[in-house]
Amino acid sequence: MIKCVANVTPASKKLASLAQQRGHRTLAEQAFASLHEAIVTGVLEPGERLPIEELAEVLEMSPMPIREALRRLDAAGLVEHVPHRGARVTELAVDDLREVYTVRLELEPLAVREAAARFTDADAETARQALERHLEAVEAERLGDAWTTHTEFHFALYDAADNRWLARLITPLWETSERYRHASGSVEWRLRERQREHEAILEACIAGDPDRASRELHNHLARTANQVSERMGGRKLFELYPVEGKGKAKAAGKRKAKVAAES
Repeated sequence: MIKCVANVTPASKKLASLAQQRGHRTLAEQAFASLHEAIVTGVLEPGERLPIEELAEVLEMSPMPIREALRRLDAAGLVEHVPHRGARVTELAVDDLREVYTVRLELEPLAVREAAARFTDADAETARQALERHLEAVEAERLGDAWTTHTEFHFALYDAADNRWLARLITPLWETSERYRHASGSVEWRLRERQREHEAILEACIAGDPDRASRELHNHLARTANQVSERMGGRKLFELYPVEGKGKAKAAGKRKAKVAAES
């Protein structure tokens, strides 16, 4: 339970407005979830101070779990500690955006490449359902659900790679990127084109085409980074790859069919 406290900083007042019942096992996890949501969605703005004692009072817990939550947020790049001033929400900057997407463009195409080489009917169904929920949420202007289902779709693909370390490395970068997309209002950008991009990535995975899946995802991420950068007053950051025709199945898909026929 989050309570309102008089005479507190803007950050604490905003956090108090997000009162929700959470079922996390520890107070540190509850504090992390509340602060994480507030930062990613922009309720707590870049540069806002995060006084531990005030946040503890607002969240009705001791300072210790708040400190632990802030350490985790620091590790995720969402909070920074300023000497003699305490913690504050990390600023948004085009250089940081470029660094984040440079790493994402290495890890996520690798994940979807591995996924496409082993994609199952069950994986396809999970991803398809998440994509359908995402489109429904956007068309109904339920932006909270749109963000959630967008994440579910992408991680349905990454989880299909069956590589826990990739998922662990991708997650904090994804969360940092969410801040930039929220701040720049990218949910409303070119919805139909984004839908086609998602469909193309999924089709490549279903076809067992790792090369095309990887390139489609690279281009999807690069377009988003370029658009966010331009809306922040920056320049184009990444080049796009040429993508082969959709009707061409790759060797991985053929191998899967051969194995199925022989079994």
